[in-house]
Amino acid sequence: MTIEQEFFNQYRLMYRPFINQLNVQLEPYQLYSSQWAVLRFLKDRGPHSFVDIATFMSIEKPSVTKLVHKLVELGYVETVAGKDKREKLVHLSAHGDELVQEIKLHLSPFFEQALAGVPEQEIEIATKVLARICMNINQ
Repeated sequence: MTIEQEFFNQYRLMYRPFINQLNVQLEPYQLYSSQWAVLRFLKDRGPHSFVDIATFMSIEKPSVTKLVHKLVELGYVETVAGKDKREKLVHLSAHGDELVQEIKLHLSPFFEQALAGVPEQEIEIATKVLARICMNINQ
């Protein structure tokens, strides 16, 4: 196996168990990892359109519509008309904003356990490597 194949094999072996465990952590909040990603995106970057969210997450707009409708139903986000009446902007509700902070605190030990024994410098390098791979794939 080449070094490249081994790298992506290790990534694949880590990804599914990580997402499965993340979903377990998010279960008390009635959320899945994809819904959590939307909430984090809105917290970090403010209100955005469905198209912006779809682009950021690399998924189709109908999938975003389904995600957002569930988050609206839970009271975590709200939608408002954008500049163009056909466009809707999604933003965190007051409850959603508080919830994101609560979930971040709840997830902190999970992330720390997942990264136990990995030096901070290596985490920074891995983060840069994954960002670069993402850029290469999306060119």
